[in-house]
Amino acid sequence: MDSTDLSSGRVESALRGGVTKERILDAAEHLFAEHGFAATSLRKITAAAQVNLASVNYHFRSKESLIVAVLIRKMSPINARRIELLDAAEKRAGEGPLMLEDVLDAFVGPVLRARQEGGEASNFPKLLGRVYTEPGDWVARIFPQALGEVAARFRVAFLKALPASEFVDAMWSMHFAIGSLAHYLAAPALLSFLLQEEAATLDVEVVQARLVRFMAGGMRALAAKKEAAG
Repeated sequence: MDSTDLSSGRVESALRGGVTKERILDAAEHLFAEHGFAATSLRKITAAAQVNLASVNYHFRSKESLIVAVLIRKMSPINARRIELLDAAEKRAGEGPLMLEDVLDAFVGPVLRARQEGGEASNFPKLLGRVYTEPGDWVARIFPQALGEVAARFRVAFLKALPASEFVDAMWSMHFAIGSLAHYLAAPALLSFLLQEEAATLDVEVVQARLVRFMAGGMRALAAKKEAAG
């Protein structure tokens, strides 16, 4: 076998490996969203992906690493857009104050649009709900890997947009804002029940405006505690 044959063989093997990895990720994403992380075994994933267990171990090493890979693949395009919008908001602010609503729009908007468009985020609401509600220390371990970079950027941005807020109150505010978004995404049936109409038909611009207004009001209320004390 000459060098050309060897090179072609390596390319073909790499392509097969890439297809196998995507099949594993697709199967894991669907099963995690439908049944949860704890209830989904690696054997269930391999059966759905039609691969052997060795392939999962080769590409991901462990179930926890596979969960991180699924979340990163889901969140990467969303978080890239978030950072792009946050950069634009900071550029507009220049040396002046950073507008809280601009930061919240950057945080909320890309998620809502990805959900509306389907595609890379079609399972996102259920996955996000699983991350927030499933018990276990492993959940805390995946946050730095899957969400660390974007969380660090928005942590700084919220502090800039809430200059009167103490650090602890600003972080509580950020936590509650994330919870509001996650709840909207994960519980559409409850919203439909309360509205007495189909929540899925709501215009994304209306949803974003309501969420941002609610989040901003709560954040400013917590910040007002320091202003009143001063």
